[in-house]
Order: sequence, then C-alpha cells, then structure tokens
Amino acid sequence: MSNTLIITGGSSGIGKATAQLFAARGYKVYELSRSGKSADGICHIDCDVTQEETVQQAVAEVVKKEGGVDILISNAGFGISGAVEFTKTEDAKRQFDVNFFGALNVVKAVLSVMRQQHSGRIVFTSSVAAVLSIPYQSFYSASKSAINALALALRNEVSEFGITVTALMPGDVSTGFTSARDKSLAGEEVYTHMRRAVEAMERDEQSGMSSEYLAKQLYKVAMKRNPKPLYTAGTEYKIFVFLEKLLPKRLSNWIVGLLYR
Repeated sequence: MSNTLIITGGSSGIGKATAQLFAARGYKVYELSRSGKSADGICHIDCDVTQEETVQQAVAEVVKKEGGVDILISNAGFGISGAVEFTKTEDAKRQFDVNFFGALNVVKAVLSVMRQQHSGRIVFTSSVAAVLSIPYQSFYSASKSAINALALALRNEVSEFGITVTALMPGDVSTGFTSARDKSLAGEEVYTHMRRAVEAMERDEQSGMSSEYLAKQLYKVAMKRNPKPLYTAGTEYKIFVFLEKLLPKRLSNWIVGLLYR
C-alpha cells in the first residue's frame, strides 16, 4: 500500500488546496465531490457525500486500486445563515445532511479498511464556530460542534486499532464558501441586527486566512503520529478559543454577540 489520501470537498477552496499540497508531497490523492476534475496527481471521483451508497462505492474504488487508505480528510461542507425562528426545518436538516451525516458516511466507509490495516488517520475540517457559536449562523455552528463531538468519541473507539482521529478548527478563511452560503433574511424586520451581522461575518471571511495556509495546517495535523483531539488554525483564533475556555460561558457568549450587532 502506498501513501493514499481520500479528501472530500476537494473541488475548490481549502479542499482543492489541500489535495494539491498532498499530491505535491507524493501522495496518491483521491478527491471525492460532485463537481471536481482530475488533475496532476489528483484523481477525481464523482461522489455526493449525502448518498451513503455512492460513498461506499467511491471508497471501494480507491481500495481496489491502492489496497487501502492511509488518510481521510473529511472536508466537504457548506453554510447557511438566517434567524433560527425563520429558518425552514428542511434547510437546517440539509445543513446537517452535508456537514455532519456526509462526514459520517465517509468515515464509516473507511473504518473497516483502516481497522484491517491496523492504521489510518482521520482528520475533520471543523470550525472555530463549533466552540464560539455565531448568531444567525446557528445551524452551521451546531453542525461543526457535532463534528467535534463525533471526533472526540470516535477517537476513543478506534484508538486500539491504530487509527488516529482529530479535527482542525479554522477561523475565517477567504474562499468561495462565502459566496456559496445559502443566506436567508426572512424575519429581518424582527431581527434588525441580522443583515449587519451576516455582512460583518462575510467581511471577516473575505479578509481571512488563505486556502493554502489552511492546507498546510491540515497537512501538518495529518502528519502527526499522536495528534491532539482538536486543533485551532490561526493565531488570533487560538487566543479566542483559549479565552473561551477560561471565561464564564455567559461572558464569552455575550462578547460573541457584541461582535455581530
């Protein structure tokens, strides 16, 4: 078995930069998405992570070619924004279907392979929003919080099989993720801060870290022999997450609220 990476959501942004970096470092990279294309060192496989059967087929194709999977980076995701009260339940479910259950589908597909190898590394792309929940982006925050919980529990379940599990929590990143966000301003006549809050959040994203920087952070985490359960990407965000641990929850949550008014 050679060094083999599966990455989801590798057709653009962080995922594409990460796929390119691993390919440049000699990995055989398999990129699973709905709209990607094969490139030098990167083999694209059409795959919708919300469809468990197609995920199983995609992973089976990789295993047939390479004999196993060394690293999984679960990166596929998207965002919605809007007031909790006015968000359609089906939209909230769709957020979880991609960000959480999509990740779960891919993890389940590789686990039996990694167990048989008695080795493997699973890295989730989470978010600082998992620990600092952002108003009007509540369902995205909740989906990433669920990813952190999954990573922590799974880590203990599979450690005896030589499999490591970790999640990287980036802060603001400048990618096409911002323009692709499914935004709803329903109820803005009631929630008068919503439009300004979402605009402020998107300005922060567009002036945030680069995809290439995040790719290097994901590579660094994936190469660690004994990684920590959770990492934060970006110096200022490491400070925010550290302060969140120290401050009373009421105070830290109040401060986050002030940032988006």
